[in-house]
Amino acid sequence: MQARCTLAAVAFGAAVAAVPAIAQEVYVLDARHTSPMLEFTHMGFSQQRGEFTNATGKVTLDRAAKKGTIDVSIATASLVAASALLGVMKGEDILNVEKFPTMTYKSGDVLFDGDNVVGANGELTLLGVTRPVALKVVKFKCAPNPMNKKPMCGGEATGTLMRSEFGMKYALPLAASDEVKITIPFEAMLQ
Repeated sequence: MQARCTLAAVAFGAAVAAVPAIAQEVYVLDARHTSPMLEFTHMGFSQQRGEFTNATGKVTLDRAAKKGTIDVSIATASLVAASALLGVMKGEDILNVEKFPTMTYKSGDVLFDGDNVVGANGELTLLGVTRPVALKVVKFKCAPNPMNKKPMCGGEATGTLMRSEFGMKYALPLAASDEVKITIPFEAMLQ
């Protein structure tokens, strides 16, 4: 009996040693299913929206340690909108896509509730200005992709910024609101 227990203990120890300890997981954004959007009030009457179609980046998660990082780049010229204001939004008074083709969001402070990401405190760099921006994350889920069975995570991040803090003062306060809401539905695949 003791020999069986010892043999079982050795087999269990060997099995545990054979399983790699995964502390950090690196997820790469799926550009086809990650589309940052912006929303602002126009003249106090309506909400106007735009969507960026080119976002790349990665998210690193260590769920055991409740830590993570985010590093995302968004091509500013990829903004699309139904509004006739699109040309103005891409112009030098707002996004100035010619001079500043990229905006970035970086965070080393990912917030957890259990194994789920619920937010991030990070910095947005836009028009060469870096400011803190907090994001709230909802509907966060990690599971095998139903199509290819590879591990993936997804959810939706939201936050707000004051565009004047980044130097975008054009048409303030009458034509377009200073406050801009950010919504980012995202999916990312394990690297």
